[in-house]
Amino acid sequence: MSQDSSVITVRPALVSDLSAVEPIYAHYVRTSLATFETTPPDAAWWLARFDAITSAGWPFLVAVEGDEVLGYAYVAQYRPRPAYARTVENSIYVEPGAAGRGVGTALLSALLASAAEAGAREVIAVVATEDTAASQALHARAGFVEAGRLRGVGFKLGRWSDTLLLQLSLPRGRQPAPPH
Repeated sequence: MSQDSSVITVRPALVSDLSAVEPIYAHYVRTSLATFETTPPDAAWWLARFDAITSAGWPFLVAVEGDEVLGYAYVAQYRPRPAYARTVENSIYVEPGAAGRGVGTALLSALLASAAEAGAREVIAVVATEDTAASQALHARAGFVEAGRLRGVGFKLGRWSDTLLLQLSLPRGRQPAPPH
């Protein structure tokens, strides 16, 4: 029985997936305000990022169809100070050709469940206000609410952009104690 390659699956990322993650992010770095990064990070940066996230116990996920990576998502501690230990910031990017197929929804849903299981209490999304209607809608459908707006904080592609701070409180089931 052959596996149906049209099924989108979300799973923990592997180091080998980073070679597909890198060009997905590079596209957004070069063409949009979805990230305020201006130079695409290289493979060494991605490996260090992956190691930092997964060694801290946070999820780094990919959405795949067959062997093709269609998108990725992860959370990392929102700020480095200890009091933020259970507040995370999410990142989610979908291959442009896979937009509108439910990849972002599948990734975000799995990411929020994994983050809660890993002990996250609050999830913050920092979303530029320009060129990000899909991201804003995705987060709103997941229950994120606007917690603030930072005006004119990013300059990229010849224009200034605000960022929205969106926040979601995760279910308060068993919450592990923050690390010491």
